[in-house]
Amino acid sequence: MARDFDLVVIGGGINGAGIARDASGRGLRVALLERGDFGGGTSSASTKLIHGGLRYLEHYEFRLVAESLRERAVLARLAPHLIRPLHFVLPHVPGLRPAWMLRTGLWLYDRLGGRSAFPVSRAVALDGTPEGAPLRPGLRRGFAYWDAQVDDARLVIANLRSAAALGAALFPRTAFLRARRDAECWRIEALDADGAPLQLRSRTLINAGGPWVEEIARNIEGRSGGGTRVQLVKGSHIVVPRVHAGDHAYLLQNDDRRIVFILPFERDYSLIGTTDVLVDTPAAGARIEAHEIRYLLDAVNRYLAVPLRAERIVWTYAGVRPLYDDGSADPSATTRDYHLALDAARGLPLLTVYGGKITTYRRLAEQALEKLAPWLAVRRGAWTAASPLPGADGSFDALRARYPALPEALLRRLYARHGGEAEQVLGDARHLEDLGVHFGADLYEREVRHFVAHEWACEAEDVLWRRTKAGLHLDAAQRVRFADWFGAQRRRAVPAKGRVA
Repeated sequence: MARDFDLVVIGGGINGAGIARDASGRGLRVALLERGDFGGGTSSASTKLIHGGLRYLEHYEFRLVAESLRERAVLARLAPHLIRPLHFVLPHVPGLRPAWMLRTGLWLYDRLGGRSAFPVSRAVALDGTPEGAPLRPGLRRGFAYWDAQVDDARLVIANLRSAAALGAALFPRTAFLRARRDAECWRIEALDADGAPLQLRSRTLINAGGPWVEEIARNIEGRSGGGTRVQLVKGSHIVVPRVHAGDHAYLLQNDDRRIVFILPFERDYSLIGTTDVLVDTPAAGARIEAHEIRYLLDAVNRYLAVPLRAERIVWTYAGVRPLYDDGSADPSATTRDYHLALDAARGLPLLTVYGGKITTYRRLAEQALEKLAPWLAVRRGAWTAASPLPGADGSFDALRARYPALPEALLRRLYARHGGEAEQVLGDARHLEDLGVHFGADLYEREVRHFVAHEWACEAEDVLWRRTKAGLHLDAAQRVRFADWFGAQRRRAVPAKGRVA
């Protein structure tokens, strides 16, 4: 028997999660289908930044930069445990962008977003300073500005936990099969996590499939249009032991006019990215290629005093960005803006999401609901800009005071993942022995069981690489032992499907 909803969303990345949260908070009956793990695609394979897009100014995307900067400020308020301000250093290199251009761009960047708590940009000396310490001699000056760093996968989960608490029905590992309009509604067919048929009815339908948006569209019968397309652009990253002390990051100009980031990552590491490689299918972008590794190493070695070698790489990942196809032949110049295509044939709307970036997901969700408002009986207007995400309340000091016997390093990691909800994870624990099996690093059984019960973790990989980044801190043998333990636990008890609060 089919279940009835006001809105069904296909795709459980950041855009789908944001839409599900926004719609549920407006009093709508919402279902979200995701064929894999929530945030398991592009939304957990980003450069981990909430930013305005400094380089977008070169392509005159002033509206996108302004919106992104405003959203940067909003999101920093809504999820301060997941999003933290980050100080960037941009070295000036003679022969590349002249100093006056960099200074002018940063001046504009400071002002496009309106009043902000983020510090303004400034010129910096690199000789004999901490910012210049890891850089090669001859780089004497540069500029400093601020953006923010985010735990992208956990931002997806925070939005979904909020959506679930508001009544959304969430279906991970549920494969969308097809959808069609009948006289009264959309009829959606899918296969749930156990391979059983799932049938839904809905007044409206949203395709937020990210890189798979066109594949999903081909299985929606009777849709009109079809002229909108995406460019699939793979962005690859490498992770190495820290190449510099301090909490600042670097934005490095390359001689092809692209830029490459060096970001502090997971306390002990540096994250370096990204590339821009056109691919034909989402599956083609699953892994980094040798030429991308060479590209990233060559780019950073133009600047580092101690060259970085491939043997230092401890982890790589790649994600496919579904960029709205604006006709650009250069993937680096393709817009990072989004486009919402509405097909309202027979009074049963289909909204298709093209493009977008993690920074603007919340505003994209608002605009999606605005477009669908004529067909939906919403009980409230836009609301998410003033509503913190789960975990935003509380403080680390309060957590430390409640659990004085637990190591501070462990508490800091838990707070960075869960914010004020870390107390829900720890419960009545007073000592490390109360946390159950220790898998290595700061990963304990009690937190893992929280991921399964409340965050839809179904496989070991969900925990090691998305709910946490513990996989980076465990050795190969520890990862195998964890996977074996997790598999044994899953065989004994299957987590609840659908609503999880």
